Amino acid sequence: MIPALLALTAFFLIGLFSTEIADPDFWWHLKTGQYIVTQHRLPTPDPFAYTTASAPTSSDETATRRFNLTHEWLAQAAWYLVYAAGGFPAAVLWKALLLTALCGFTGFVARQRTGSWLWGIGAALAAASLSIEFAKDRPSILSYVFTAGFIAIFESRRRLWLLPVLSILWANCHGGFFLGWIVCGAYCAEALLRRSADTRRVLLISGLAVLLSGLNPNGFATFATVLRYRQSPLQSTLIEWSPADLWGSPYAFDILFYAAAAALLLSWKRVRPADWFLFAAFGAAALTAFRNEMLIGLLAPILIAAYFPWKRRLPALARVAVPVVLAAATAWGVVRGSFFQLRAAEWRYPAGAAAFLKAHNITAPLFNTYEYGGYLIWKDLPVFIDGRALSESVFQDYRTILGSPAASPARDALLARYNVGAILVNAFEYNAGTLYPLVVSLAQPGAGTWKLAYEDPQSLLFLREVPPGLSVLDPARILDHLDAECRLQISHDPDLSLCARTLGDFFLRTGDPQRARRALELYLEHPYPGDTDARRAYLELLRH
Repeated sequence: MIPALLALTAFFLIGLFSTEIADPDFWWHLKTGQYIVTQHRLPTPDPFAYTTASAPTSSDETATRRFNLTHEWLAQAAWYLVYAAGGFPAAVLWKALLLTALCGFTGFVARQRTGSWLWGIGAALAAASLSIEFAKDRPSILSYVFTAGFIAIFESRRRLWLLPVLSILWANCHGGFFLGWIVCGAYCAEALLRRSADTRRVLLISGLAVLLSGLNPNGFATFATVLRYRQSPLQSTLIEWSPADLWGSPYAFDILFYAAAAALLLSWKRVRPADWFLFAAFGAAALTAFRNEMLIGLLAPILIAAYFPWKRRLPALARVAVPVVLAAATAWGVVRGSFFQLRAAEWRYPAGAAAFLKAHNITAPLFNTYEYGGYLIWKDLPVFIDGRALSESVFQDYRTILGSPAASPARDALLARYNVGAILVNAFEYNAGTLYPLVVSLAQPGAGTWKLAYEDPQSLLFLREVPPGLSVLDPARILDHLDAECRLQISHDPDLSLCARTLGDFFLRTGDPQRARRALELYLEHPYPGDTDARRAYLELLRH
């Protein structure tokens, strides 16, 4: 019974985490892995962005740049080898297996602490409720897996010798390996406080694990580099570095965080020192950056299972209900198409524009939007900027070019300084619904320097000099594109509908009531809570 139940749980989790490849950073990770495997060296200096070499840097930024180029090299190579063996389906399953392993470690520890496989499965599923928010195809998920694995090894007290070996692997897969130091420190402190019989062994192996983690391209300077991220204007704009929201709409992190805190406080007399240390460290990390919330996701279910004071012995009916519910949930996910999405979400990326550039041998320096940089790298196109965050000065220039109003001398000067001959952009930042001012400017009748050469729902391509034989498209198509791009986004991700709200306002301001009505109608099919102004504006348009 138990082996079958564990297999069913694992199958459910693999299906749950088999989401389509949609992270824009996946593409440059994959290309970097290919570079490492085929060139047999680390990607430094930067081989992909043409702006990197000429960008001014301080000594701190030089160190940060090297770190960003090299700290995930082993994971990137592994990801590429998985892709080379089985394409996008293999890459999706690799991510799903890693996240399933994370939840499995959490469930294993919960079972160790409670003596119940059902509590262990419950803890694994609780971890999955937050893990699904971090189901990104990038090496950072390995730090969560290694953290959970370290905790599981310390809890079992078996195979402690694996920790130094895993430390070396972790330190070359992702810069978050110092989380292993925190886990080692927590269990070392507990062993000393409780005067455990194996204190000497725990201290020795933990010290060796920390020492050997320095065997990576950046050594122990990694920790200082990560601390500098907090002062980076570039990093501060990324959602993953924003603090946790404890007072908004409750979601898995809030529930797990508060429930674990309550369990610890209610059972404070019997809480182990390691649990206090880990909850304090992981809680502080999660509150300062969204990307660290998963640390609570893997720890909180263990603490809840171990300490929640009103646990009762689960009835025999639960042994029957759990597999039935898991089987039904798996079937539902498969039928809906949300499980086993063994593909890349190429609808998000400028596949057509990239093919157009290569087919017509257009090699002029390219300005691209941040979110498209990784995909263009994968397609062997030198980029202006991408998600590797290599240059603060280039990022500031990027923001000036993308965000300047019409007829901006500063923008034109920067495009000239970088000798940009092609502009490939999407129109919106979808989390905020922002319409990029550069696109608005290029849609104006006076933007004669730049000609629209290619357009599809994913992207717009403008050229300064159009090669002989290529037709220039009517600039009026830019306004049609705005509607088509926003509709494409909402059809795949209805939760991010603010582009339609922005588009409605834009067309109202520019005196196009028909387009404004259509945009607001689209938005009101998936409105944000409490947005009465949009409905009021839409009803006003209907009356006129």
